[in-house]
Amino acid sequence: MNEFLQIFLLSLIPTFEGRYAIVYGIGRGYSLWGTLLAASLGVLLLSLTLPPLLPYIDRLMLWLEGTSLGKVARLYLTYVERVRRKAHPYVEKWGFWGLLIFVAVPLPGTGVWTGSLAAYLLGIEKRQGIAALLLGGLLSMAITLGPALGLRM
Repeated sequence: MNEFLQIFLLSLIPTFEGRYAIVYGIGRGYSLWGTLLAASLGVLLLSLTLPPLLPYIDRLMLWLEGTSLGKVARLYLTYVERVRRKAHPYVEKWGFWGLLIFVAVPLPGTGVWTGSLAAYLLGIEKRQGIAALLLGGLLSMAITLGPALGLRM
């Protein structure tokens, strides 16, 4: 598979996203600039597409609850509740900046996917949410870039 496409697809995976796609690409010896571009495009795509899609995912999960796929819906609803508890203190206290910081922290359970869900659940205006997701996702990539390149902090 093409290196660029591989990094781009990895950057779309929940919790992996651009921050770990960069580490993977650099670790595999891929081009630094190609890796950064592919991961950045993944963050951009997620930041622009997830916020408008989330209301439809909720509707789908509510519908699935009454079907044989109810376990999938319950897993999603459990995840939603965990996101709400985890992100609420940041977003409630600092709004846009809290969401940006929450997304930027390169830890499992944070990132653009979780940040999108948090923005949706906590009622952050879409434009503000998209900006926080994009900037937070790129900042998260920058935070992981130094260690990925072997730089000591």
